[in-house]
Amino acid sequence: MSDPKERIAGALERMAPAPLEAPDFAAADAFVWHIEPDRLDPVDKVNRIEIALLVGIDRVRDILLENTRQFAKGLPANNALLWGARGMGKSSLVKAVHAAVLAEGQALKVVEVQREDLPSVGRLLNVLRVAEARFLLYCDDLSFSHDDEHYKSLKAVLDGGIEGRPNNVIFYATSNRRHLMPRDMIENERSSAISPSEAVEEKVSLSDRFGLWLGFHPCSQDEYLEMIDRYCAAYGVAVDAETLRAEAIEWQATRGARSGRVAWQFFVDLAGRNGVVI
Repeated sequence: MSDPKERIAGALERMAPAPLEAPDFAAADAFVWHIEPDRLDPVDKVNRIEIALLVGIDRVRDILLENTRQFAKGLPANNALLWGARGMGKSSLVKAVHAAVLAEGQALKVVEVQREDLPSVGRLLNVLRVAEARFLLYCDDLSFSHDDEHYKSLKAVLDGGIEGRPNNVIFYATSNRRHLMPRDMIENERSSAISPSEAVEEKVSLSDRFGLWLGFHPCSQDEYLEMIDRYCAAYGVAVDAETLRAEAIEWQATRGARSGRVAWQFFVDLAGRNGVVI
């Protein structure tokens, strides 16, 4: 029989994830982080729209673009939290800014991380830390519930622990919540805690670790219609102006909301009905 210590050591070795071999970062400009096993899968074609088609977010667009340019050039730059109204282009802006920086000749890789994989982010940072490229780490729709411990892993990205965040990594996140947790949860914990000021401080302070807070707000009807006009011009969809306006307003009325996402969904339907491939 084998030594019990050897059997235990063998079991631990099987349980531990194998060290990740760094991929060929020259093979693509975008990657997705997966676990079990750890790997960085290249993305041949990123699902995004051009930055010129994003309407009603000019200020936050310019701020995020300049911050990303600085980082790509090796200059100081801040982690960014894009928060606010659903469907107003938060994730679209991150991907569009990355494309704009690439178009300017700067070398920058984007790596998407799922919220549920945040506990593995330390292993990812170890791989990126020793690479020559610069990386924009990106997490979409980030939020935490009252019993969620994933936020502790995020601190490794924002603060880096004792090693510090790698100089070649920056982190962008999108969220519908400014403080990454529901307002009613914040109030409930404050009202029921022995020390209300400390009850949610740890989670709320997480958002304070982002150097940039960029807010996104519901669009006006004029901005909604302008989005659709730009899509039509960009993809060559010719429709009578009055007809287009009436159909667009009817579409948003049936959805009960106006946003960039609703404008794009209307345009997809419009393009399909007019035989235009997008």
